[in-house]
Amino acid sequence: MSENVVNRYSDEELEEFRVLIEGKIAEAKKGLEVYLEAYSNAGNDTIDTSPTFKILEEGNQVLSKEENSRLASRLDKYIKNLEAALVRIENKTYGICRVTGKLIPKERLRSVPHATLSFDAKINEKK
Repeated sequence: MSENVVNRYSDEELEEFRVLIEGKIAEAKKGLEVYLEAYSNAGNDTIDTSPTFKILEEGNQVLSKEENSRLASRLDKYIKNLEAALVRIENKTYGICRVTGKLIPKERLRSVPHATLSFDAKINEKK
């Protein structure tokens, strides 16, 4: 029998990560709703303000709209990555580094639950 018997996390450990990830997805979806609502409701009534102030405020609204759009896009990508992690949990491949084939440490998965690379593989990827 080989020494490398543990090549995946146990079902109990995978369940722990599933609960963590589902919580992060719910949290991220709430944040996404806020950004999307702010993006779509960026037009406040400024009828009674001076023309100069109105121009400055409109410029600020454009920047805020762009920022909200960018943040919403990032959150959407994060949610998709978390959902992909749930698929890996179902397939029992969650937590296995796609480069080394070794288990990604739990500490890393708790802080970056959608990680597909061990810390070493991630560092080497950037080189």
